[in-house]
Amino acid sequence: MNDFSPLAEANEIYRRLEERAIEEANDLNRRVAHCRKCRRGEFMPTVGSGHPLADIFLLKYQPRYLEVSEGVAFFGRAGNAILKSLERLGVNPLIVYGTNLVKCHDVSEAEGEKNCPVYWLEEFQITYPRIVVIMGRRTLEVVNQQRIAGMKEIAWEPGALQELTPFCKALVTPDIDDCLDEEPAKIEFWRAFRSLGEWFRDEPPY
Repeated sequence: MNDFSPLAEANEIYRRLEERAIEEANDLNRRVAHCRKCRRGEFMPTVGSGHPLADIFLLKYQPRYLEVSEGVAFFGRAGNAILKSLERLGVNPLIVYGTNLVKCHDVSEAEGEKNCPVYWLEEFQITYPRIVVIMGRRTLEVVNQQRIAGMKEIAWEPGALQELTPFCKALVTPDIDDCLDEEPAKIEFWRAFRSLGEWFRDEPPY
C-alpha cells in the first residue's frame, strides 16, 4: 500500500501537469513552425522559450534578427537584457517564459495581428502564469483587441500592476526591442520592469 505524504502527492500532481504542458507546448511549436496563414518569406516563425509552467510570462511584439536566425523568442540582445534585469531584481529566470505576439519577422502588420494572437493565447493557457509582462503599446493594443473570456482590458500604465484575469496580473512596459540603443529609453523600460521584482517579493512561496 502506497502512503503518499501531502508534499509527495503535490509533487506528483505538479509532475503530471508539467508533462502535459510540455506535450502541449511541443505540439503548439510544431504548428507554429509550419504555419502558413500569412504570406511570409524565407524566414521561419519563432517559438516561445522558457518554462512550460512559468509564473512569469513575457510578451513582446515581433522577433528581431537573432531570434529569427535561431527560431526562438528572446534570443539575443533582448533576452540578454531581460536576464540581466531579472538577476538585478532577484527573480529566478527558470520561472520565466517569453514569446512574441507576431511570430514572423517578414509578414505585414495586418496579417500578423490577424493570424498570430491565437498562438500567444494558447501559450498563455498552457503556461497558466501568475503575471504577464506586456511589452510595448502595439502589443497591448492587440492583446486588448483579441481578449478571451475572463480577460480584462489593460490600460497603458507602465509599471502599474493590473488584473488581467482573477488569477493573473498584468504589467505593462515599453517594448524592450525599442529600448536597447538609447539610455533614456533603457531607463524608461527599467522603471516599469522593476515592478516585477516588487511583485515577485510580495508573492507567497506557494
